[in-house]
Amino acid sequence: MDAPPTTLAPTAPALAPPPGARIAVVGGCGGIGRAVVSALHAAGCRMMVLDLPASIARHPPEPDVPAIALDATDEARIAAAFARIEEMAEALDGLVNLAGFAAPKAPLAETGLAAWEAVVAGNLTATFLCLRHGLPLLRRGRHAAVVNTASGLAVKPTPGYGPYSAAKAGVLSLTRLAAQENAPLVRCNAVAPGAVDTAFLSGGTGRGGEEGAAPVRLDREAYVRTVPMGRLAEPVDVVGPILFLLGPASAYVTGQTLHVNGGLWMG
Repeated sequence: MDAPPTTLAPTAPALAPPPGARIAVVGGCGGIGRAVVSALHAAGCRMMVLDLPASIARHPPEPDVPAIALDATDEARIAAAFARIEEMAEALDGLVNLAGFAAPKAPLAETGLAAWEAVVAGNLTATFLCLRHGLPLLRRGRHAAVVNTASGLAVKPTPGYGPYSAAKAGVLSLTRLAAQENAPLVRCNAVAPGAVDTAFLSGGTGRGGEEGAAPVRLDREAYVRTVPMGRLAEPVDVVGPILFLLGPASAYVTGQTLHVNGGLWMG
Protein backbone atom coordinates (compact mmCIF):
# COMPACT_ATOMS: atom_id res chain seq x y z
CA MET A 1 0.00 0.00 0.00
CA ASP A 2 1.38 3.37 -0.98
CA ALA A 3 2.33 5.77 1.80
CA PRO A 4 0.10 8.83 2.11
CA PRO A 5 1.52 11.97 0.52
CA THR A 6 3.61 14.11 2.81
CA THR A 7 2.20 17.55 3.57
CA LEU A 8 4.91 20.07 4.23
CA ALA A 9 4.18 22.78 6.76
CA PRO A 10 4.77 26.30 5.48
CA THR A 11 8.11 27.77 6.44
CA ALA A 12 7.83 30.42 9.11
CA PRO A 13 9.15 33.81 7.98
CA ALA A 14 12.27 35.11 9.68
CA LEU A 15 11.87 37.53 12.56
CA ALA A 16 14.56 40.02 11.55
CA PRO A 17 14.88 41.80 8.20
CA PRO A 18 16.95 39.83 5.67
CA PRO A 19 20.73 40.20 5.40
CA GLY A 20 21.63 43.28 3.39
CA ALA A 21 18.49 45.20 4.35
CA ARG A 22 19.31 48.91 4.50
CA ILE A 23 18.10 50.26 7.83
CA ALA A 24 18.55 53.67 9.47
CA VAL A 25 18.23 53.92 13.24
CA VAL A 26 17.61 57.41 14.60
CA GLY A 27 18.78 57.44 18.20
CA GLY A 28 20.92 54.39 17.55
CA CYS A 29 23.49 55.27 20.22
CA GLY A 30 21.01 55.27 23.11
CA GLY A 31 20.31 52.31 25.37
CA ILE A 32 17.59 50.74 23.24
CA GLY A 33 19.21 51.96 20.04
CA ARG A 34 22.51 50.20 20.72
CA ALA A 35 20.69 46.93 21.42
CA VAL A 36 18.67 47.25 18.20
CA VAL A 37 21.73 48.13 16.11
CA SER A 38 23.67 45.20 17.58
CA ALA A 39 20.86 42.75 16.74
CA LEU A 40 20.43 44.07 13.20
CA HIS A 41 24.19 44.04 12.67
CA ALA A 42 24.31 40.40 13.78
CA ALA A 43 21.52 39.64 11.29
CA GLY A 44 23.67 41.00 8.48
CA CYS A 45 21.69 44.16 7.85
CA ARG A 46 23.33 47.25 6.38
CA MET A 47 23.08 49.80 9.18
CA MET A 48 23.21 53.58 9.39
CA VAL A 49 23.10 55.20 12.82
CA LEU A 50 21.87 58.77 13.31
CA ASP A 51 22.22 60.48 16.68
CA LEU A 52 23.40 63.54 18.59
CA PRO A 53 27.14 64.20 18.33
CA ALA A 54 27.55 63.67 22.09
CA SER A 55 25.78 60.31 21.88
CA ILE A 56 27.96 59.14 18.99
CA ALA A 57 31.08 60.21 20.87
CA ARG A 58 30.02 58.33 24.01
CA HIS A 59 28.78 55.16 22.31
CA PRO A 60 30.19 54.90 18.77
CA PRO A 61 28.76 52.05 16.67
CA GLU A 62 30.78 49.26 15.07
CA PRO A 63 33.50 50.51 12.68
CA ASP A 64 31.58 49.25 9.63
CA VAL A 65 28.37 51.07 10.67
CA PRO A 66 28.26 54.69 9.46
CA ALA A 67 27.39 57.20 12.18
CA ILE A 68 25.73 60.44 11.08
CA ALA A 69 25.51 63.29 13.57
CA LEU A 70 22.28 65.24 13.72
CA ASP A 71 19.80 66.94 15.99
CA ALA A 72 16.40 65.40 15.19
CA THR A 73 14.68 68.75 15.79
CA ASP A 74 16.78 70.53 13.12
CA GLU A 75 15.23 69.99 9.70
CA ALA A 76 18.26 71.17 7.78
CA ARG A 77 20.48 68.63 9.54
CA ILE A 78 17.89 65.89 9.04
CA ALA A 79 17.64 66.67 5.33
CA ALA A 80 21.44 66.54 5.05
CA ALA A 81 21.56 63.25 6.96
CA PHE A 82 19.05 61.53 4.68
CA ALA A 83 20.77 62.99 1.61
CA ARG A 84 23.96 61.31 2.81
CA ILE A 85 22.06 58.04 3.30
CA GLU A 86 20.78 58.31 -0.26
CA GLU A 87 24.35 58.72 -1.49
CA MET A 88 25.47 55.65 0.43
CA ALA A 89 22.51 53.30 -0.04
CA GLU A 90 20.19 54.80 -2.71
CA ALA A 91 17.12 53.64 -0.75
CA LEU A 92 16.01 52.40 2.66
CA ASP A 93 14.29 49.16 3.63
CA GLY A 94 13.73 50.18 7.24
CA LEU A 95 13.65 53.19 9.53
CA VAL A 96 13.59 53.07 13.33
CA ASN A 97 12.76 56.32 15.13
CA LEU A 98 14.04 56.12 18.72
CA ALA A 99 14.93 59.76 19.38
CA GLY A 100 13.13 61.44 22.26
CA PHE A 101 13.38 62.65 25.83
CA ALA A 102 11.22 63.72 28.75
CA ALA A 103 11.56 66.80 30.92
CA PRO A 104 11.72 66.61 34.73
CA LYS A 105 8.33 65.88 36.29
CA ALA A 106 6.03 68.86 36.73
CA PRO A 107 2.25 69.37 36.75
CA LEU A 108 0.78 71.14 33.74
CA ALA A 109 0.09 74.25 35.81
CA GLU A 110 3.83 74.54 36.46
CA THR A 111 5.03 73.60 32.97
CA GLY A 112 6.45 76.52 31.03
CA LEU A 113 5.91 76.96 27.30
CA ALA A 114 9.62 76.48 26.57
CA ALA A 115 9.66 73.10 28.34
CA TRP A 116 6.47 72.03 26.56
CA GLU A 117 7.77 73.01 23.14
CA ALA A 118 11.16 71.34 23.71
CA VAL A 119 9.61 67.98 24.61
CA VAL A 120 7.08 68.10 21.76
CA ALA A 121 9.87 69.01 19.33
CA GLY A 122 12.17 66.26 20.60
CA ASN A 123 9.53 63.55 20.30
CA LEU A 124 6.64 64.36 17.93
CA THR A 125 8.28 66.89 15.60
CA ALA A 126 11.47 64.84 15.41
CA THR A 127 9.49 61.76 14.38
CA PHE A 128 7.59 63.76 11.76
CA LEU A 129 10.78 65.25 10.29
CA CYS A 130 12.51 61.88 10.08
CA LEU A 131 9.45 60.41 8.39
CA ARG A 132 9.18 63.32 5.99
CA HIS A 133 12.77 62.96 4.82
CA GLY A 134 12.96 59.19 5.13
CA LEU A 135 9.79 58.20 3.31
CA PRO A 136 11.03 59.02 -0.22
CA LEU A 137 13.92 56.59 0.34
CA LEU A 138 11.65 54.00 1.94
CA ARG A 139 9.21 54.12 -0.96
CA ARG A 140 12.11 53.01 -3.18
CA GLY A 141 13.10 50.22 -0.78
CA ARG A 142 12.24 46.52 -0.60
CA HIS A 143 9.29 45.63 1.66
CA ALA A 144 10.04 48.81 3.59
CA ALA A 145 8.93 49.30 7.18
CA VAL A 146 9.02 52.07 9.77
CA VAL A 147 9.01 51.56 13.52
CA ASN A 148 8.28 54.67 15.58
CA THR A 149 8.70 54.83 19.34
CA ALA A 150 5.83 55.95 21.53
CA SER A 151 5.32 55.17 25.23
CA GLY A 152 2.81 53.63 27.57
CA LEU A 153 2.33 57.19 28.82
CA ALA A 154 0.67 57.97 25.48
CA VAL A 155 -2.35 55.86 26.43
CA LYS A 156 -2.06 55.92 30.22
CA PRO A 157 -0.92 59.43 31.17
CA THR A 158 0.72 59.86 34.56
CA PRO A 159 0.69 63.18 36.43
CA GLY A 160 3.90 65.11 35.87
CA TYR A 161 4.57 63.84 32.35
CA GLY A 162 2.14 66.05 30.43
CA PRO A 163 4.32 67.21 27.50
CA TYR A 164 5.80 63.74 27.00
CA SER A 165 2.43 61.97 27.19
CA ALA A 166 0.88 64.38 24.69
CA ALA A 167 3.83 64.16 22.31
CA LYS A 168 3.88 60.36 22.34
CA ALA A 169 0.11 60.24 21.80
CA GLY A 170 0.79 62.37 18.74
CA VAL A 171 3.38 59.84 17.58
CA LEU A 172 0.71 57.12 17.66
CA SER A 173 -1.64 59.20 15.52
CA LEU A 174 1.19 60.12 13.16
CA THR A 175 2.07 56.43 12.82
CA ARG A 176 -1.49 55.49 11.83
CA LEU A 177 -1.63 58.35 9.33
CA ALA A 178 1.71 57.40 7.75
CA ALA A 179 0.55 53.78 7.51
CA GLN A 180 -2.53 54.80 5.54
CA GLU A 181 -0.77 57.27 3.27
CA ASN A 182 2.11 54.97 2.34
CA ALA A 183 0.49 51.54 2.01
CA PRO A 184 1.21 49.21 0.37
CA LEU A 185 4.78 50.33 -0.34
CA VAL A 186 5.75 51.17 3.25
CA ARG A 187 4.40 49.71 6.49
CA CYS A 188 4.45 51.95 9.56
CA ASN A 189 4.00 50.72 13.14
CA ALA A 190 5.00 51.78 16.64
CA VAL A 191 6.34 50.24 19.80
CA ALA A 192 5.21 51.70 23.12
CA PRO A 193 7.58 50.63 25.89
CA GLY A 194 7.05 51.15 29.57
CA ALA A 195 10.01 52.28 31.67
CA VAL A 196 13.26 50.77 30.36
CA ASP A 197 16.46 50.64 32.40
CA THR A 198 18.58 52.99 30.29
CA ALA A 199 20.12 56.46 30.54
CA PHE A 200 16.70 57.81 29.55
CA LEU A 201 15.66 57.54 33.19
CA SER A 202 18.32 60.06 34.19
CA GLY A 203 18.06 62.49 31.30
CA GLY A 204 18.93 60.55 28.17
CA THR A 205 22.08 59.61 26.26
CA GLY A 206 23.57 62.80 24.84
CA ARG A 207 21.66 64.90 27.38
CA GLY A 208 23.70 64.12 30.48
CA GLY A 209 22.08 60.81 31.41
CA GLU A 210 24.10 57.79 32.42
CA GLU A 211 23.18 54.10 32.62
CA GLY A 212 22.80 53.10 36.26
CA ALA A 213 22.57 56.70 37.51
CA ALA A 214 19.97 57.62 40.09
CA PRO A 215 16.76 58.25 38.14
CA VAL A 216 15.26 61.68 38.47
CA ARG A 217 11.86 60.78 37.06
CA LEU A 218 11.06 57.33 38.44
CA ASP A 219 10.66 55.63 41.79
CA ARG A 220 11.86 52.20 40.62
CA GLU A 221 10.48 50.18 43.51
CA ALA A 222 7.06 51.81 43.38
CA TYR A 223 6.91 51.39 39.60
CA VAL A 224 7.91 47.72 39.65
CA ARG A 225 5.17 46.98 42.19
CA THR A 226 2.62 48.02 39.53
CA VAL A 227 4.07 45.80 36.77
CA PRO A 228 2.59 42.28 36.54
CA MET A 229 5.92 40.91 35.25
CA GLY A 230 7.54 42.27 38.42
CA ARG A 231 10.59 44.00 36.94
CA LEU A 232 11.82 46.98 34.98
CA ALA A 233 12.32 46.39 31.25
CA GLU A 234 15.80 45.96 29.81
CA PRO A 235 16.73 47.24 26.32
CA VAL A 236 16.72 43.68 24.93
CA ASP A 237 13.01 43.41 25.82
CA VAL A 238 12.26 46.01 23.13
CA VAL A 239 14.57 44.57 20.47
CA GLY A 240 12.44 41.57 19.47
CA PRO A 241 9.27 43.63 18.95
CA ILE A 242 11.18 46.14 16.79
CA LEU A 243 12.79 43.41 14.68
CA PHE A 244 9.40 41.75 14.26
CA LEU A 245 7.81 44.98 13.01
CA LEU A 246 10.71 45.57 10.62
CA GLY A 247 10.83 42.03 9.27
CA PRO A 248 8.82 39.74 6.98
CA ALA A 249 6.93 38.06 9.82
CA SER A 250 4.84 41.26 10.15
CA ALA A 251 4.27 41.74 6.42
CA TYR A 252 0.51 42.23 6.92
CA VAL A 253 0.80 44.48 9.98
CA THR A 254 0.62 48.24 9.60
CA GLY A 255 -0.76 51.16 11.60
CA GLN A 256 -0.48 49.19 14.85
CA THR A 257 1.04 49.83 18.27
CA LEU A 258 2.87 47.04 20.09
CA HIS A 259 2.94 47.69 23.84
CA VAL A 260 6.05 46.40 25.61
CA ASN A 261 5.43 47.01 29.31
CA GLY A 262 5.29 43.74 31.22
CA GLY A 263 1.49 43.88 31.40
CA LEU A 264 1.25 47.37 32.88
CA TRP A 265 -1.12 48.41 30.08
CA MET A 266 -3.39 45.80 28.46
CA GLY A 267 -5.64 48.01 26.34
